[in-house]
Amino acid sequence: MHSLEGVTRPDQYRALGLSTFAFTVCFAVWTIFSIIGVKIKGELGLSDTQFGLLVATPVLTGSVSRIFLGVWTEQFGGRLMFPLQMLVTAVCVWLLTSVRTYEVFLVAALGLGLAGGSFIIGVAYVSQWFEKERQGTALGIFGAGNVGAAVTNFAAPFLVVALGWEGTARVYAVVLAATAVLFYLLSKDDPAQAARKRTGARAVSAAEQLAPLKNIQVWRFATYYFFVFGAFVALASFLPRYYVGAYGLELTTAGVFAGLYSLPGSVFRALGGWMSDKWGARFVMYLTFIVSLVCLFIMSYPQTHYTVKGISDTINFDFGVSVTLFVALTVVLGFVMSLGKAAVYKHIPVYYPHHVGAVGGLVGMIGGLGGFFLPIAFGILLDATGVWTAPYMLMFVLVAISTIWMHVAIRRMERQRHPALAEEKYLSDVPEQPIGKSQKTVGQVNTAERPSLAQ
Repeated sequence: MHSLEGVTRPDQYRALGLSTFAFTVCFAVWTIFSIIGVKIKGELGLSDTQFGLLVATPVLTGSVSRIFLGVWTEQFGGRLMFPLQMLVTAVCVWLLTSVRTYEVFLVAALGLGLAGGSFIIGVAYVSQWFEKERQGTALGIFGAGNVGAAVTNFAAPFLVVALGWEGTARVYAVVLAATAVLFYLLSKDDPAQAARKRTGARAVSAAEQLAPLKNIQVWRFATYYFFVFGAFVALASFLPRYYVGAYGLELTTAGVFAGLYSLPGSVFRALGGWMSDKWGARFVMYLTFIVSLVCLFIMSYPQTHYTVKGISDTINFDFGVSVTLFVALTVVLGFVMSLGKAAVYKHIPVYYPHHVGAVGGLVGMIGGLGGFFLPIAFGILLDATGVWTAPYMLMFVLVAISTIWMHVAIRRMERQRHPALAEEKYLSDVPEQPIGKSQKTVGQVNTAERPSLAQ
């Protein structure tokens, strides 16, 4: 574990506060296509599949880039990598306004996607400042920067109305560049980077950092993150389109409702980190998956017309999820996904304290790829089935698979740790010791024993 000698509480809070703010701005930029993409879709006459690809393309870059950005952050430090990543992304966002064809939009979206790589930079940087017992809470607070998606959903529709989508992109580019400058001026080198500078020690090589990726455990964590983060990004981008199409809402209203999903899906990540520190990440993951299954089952139900043949006549009635109920379900779903995101990243600095960049980068990459592939899958499902709720059916299946895999893996680990369980065929149905045969018949039980029997 890295040394925190000489690190003060103000130093920790400075690093955490600056990183969280920078990540919030980056995440707002990363999800900008969820709003301006609706306008671009109308201008270019895109299909749902093409629109899904456009929204997902920034997520691809933001996901893949997490591997090398994580390695570089371990080698050069977050104080340098964070501003560089933000400045490069700001240039790409500004150049976006000069694009006019769909194909070039896709290329520009790749550059914009670097904003998503900021997450692993922040994880590697922040984790170096905190003790193991407080890393879950600290990383949960940092991860609350996902609220940037809510900022975009709430604010960007009004900017688009006032300035057009081009003006909105320029505003985002300027804010991102200013954040990069402020971060570099106000931040400090993390303790590990500062120690290397003092001692002249060599940074861990890329090969050494990537060595833990052969562990199946790392890939299991990544699968969990595919849903709790990847689906979060995909849904944050898809919901405005869904509300406009399925419920006929205005874009501004759809953006606000989508923001109601993104907000708890972001700010409660700090709570998830605290819960993981207190009760364990395993408990939080079970809670996340079980509640998600319930929400997605209801959200998946399409608007349906029933005809029932009664005794003397037919009975007709309609069933569907109202917009009010749907919004409420997305709020609950966003809340538990926020807890799950923190729980996944609670594991990494504990199991791999010297490989946070590489392991966290892989987990973040797989999760981010969920945010890339799912919007495309949503568009394909809509075009193929014509059912608005089909994307939620897909998500239900993904959560079910993750829940089963997690439970099986946990049971296998328990049996490896306690070999006697391998021979246990009845599990909790058999007590530790069989109940002894009663020495008295029912008629012989005396009065003094009855209260204890009633208990």
